[in-house]
Amino acid sequence: MSAYINGNLAIEQKPVKKAKVQEQKKVVVKRKSIPVQEKLLYLFTVIVCVLVAGVIIWRYAQIYEMNTRMQKIESQIKALQIENNKLKLEITKYQDPKRLLDQAKQLGLVPNDDLNQVTDKKAGTGGESIAMKKE
Repeated sequence: MSAYINGNLAIEQKPVKKAKVQEQKKVVVKRKSIPVQEKLLYLFTVIVCVLVAGVIIWRYAQIYEMNTRMQKIESQIKALQIENNKLKLEITKYQDPKRLLDQAKQLGLVPNDDLNQVTDKKAGTGGESIAMKKE
């Protein structure tokens, strides 16, 4: 059985040695807060950077929009040029002298020999002119 220590004087209690712990104080360095003027300077710098970036992005958006419009207009121009070429071919087809003679004969017109013939050099018909009269 174990010895009864606390109430018995027969066995002396051994004193518990406590280790001395030396308390260390930490030195906390408090930083000074940023002055208001410096805070405003930083804020102003950030605002200026955001504005410059916004202007640059806005300009690029305008350039992109203008390029797309130019491409659309160029495609419309090409389409109109193709249509103009087709119409020019139709004009030359309808102005063909042989075709005009054939059509005049179908309508019952015959060449008029009594009239003095006038040549039209601007028309580019080779100096020929045809006068028709209805029968």
